[in-house]
Amino acid sequence: MANEENRSLTLRDVSEASGVSEMTVSRVLRNRGDVSAATREKVLKAAKELGYVPNKIAGALASQRVNLVAVIIPSLSNMVFPEVLGGISEVLETTDLQPVVGVTDYLPEKEEKVLYEMLSWRPSGVIIAGLEHSDAAKAMLRSAGIPVVEIMDVDGKPVDSMVGISHRRAGREMAKAILKAGFQNIGFLGTKMPLDHRARKRFEGFTEALAKNGVEIMDQEFYSGGSALLKGREMTEAMLERSPEIDFLYYSNDMIGAGGLLYLLEKGIDVPGQIGLAGFNGVELLQGLPRQLASMDACRRESGRHAAEIIAKRVAGEEVESVVELTPKIAFGDTLKRR
Repeated sequence: MANEENRSLTLRDVSEASGVSEMTVSRVLRNRGDVSAATREKVLKAAKELGYVPNKIAGALASQRVNLVAVIIPSLSNMVFPEVLGGISEVLETTDLQPVVGVTDYLPEKEEKVLYEMLSWRPSGVIIAGLEHSDAAKAMLRSAGIPVVEIMDVDGKPVDSMVGISHRRAGREMAKAILKAGFQNIGFLGTKMPLDHRARKRFEGFTEALAKNGVEIMDQEFYSGGSALLKGREMTEAMLERSPEIDFLYYSNDMIGAGGLLYLLEKGIDVPGQIGLAGFNGVELLQGLPRQLASMDACRRESGRHAAEIIAKRVAGEEVESVVELTPKIAFGDTLKRR
């Protein structure tokens, strides 16, 4: 098979898989010529299952790669990802490679589309956020014949290489620190998990560590949409109205955690005397808050740097470590008592 031989797929592969001539395959994929609906469907199905992406580079360049690295991330509005891009750019600017960015909005179908378009220009490598992708996206990544680095997560099996932290471990470590500080009535506030796989893994690790110590989450609040201070205030108010005995709030990210902190301080609640708080991401922008929110750095810039180094070295024909696990540390700040 093509991906076992580590080569790019060709029209011939699609032709053989669909039982249709290469010329007809070409017409279908370029959306030209008179082709029956049944034949078109057969070709597109075979191409998708194989992970075949047409080559948009014409003429003499058709068999070559361009010096672009496709970087595919869920969001640009979330301040986490610009830091990742900073790490990538820092490394690539010392090479002939240039990053080009695509945004998926956490939507698997949009990730497929972005990946398809980027691969059609035959980049020299792909850096893509997360380990969870659709079958079609995975097929494209496996069949691309170029270095692929999945970033920001190592809880799973990569298509090729991966760089990041273990989010399950991050959740477990935070749970241990909270319990060690003497908190027992714990609430969790975060994004809806189906699309944010990394937040889901932290939650799984967090609840697993609590359960091993005989503690269950007292209350939980989930939301969809972007992270925001206002959302954090609203969720915190709603949870404390339901469960006033809560003594610790763990947020899936720092932005909603900061909103919760501002709400508690406004209400005159002693933090962390009455209620302790922790977020996730170690966002520097929030260092100007009245109290420093406890958090954990996701090693974002470092992840970007390592990913770019893997691509650059692989393009240069060098051997390189395919799995890089980074170790985040808890910043206790002013909202989590250290004991």
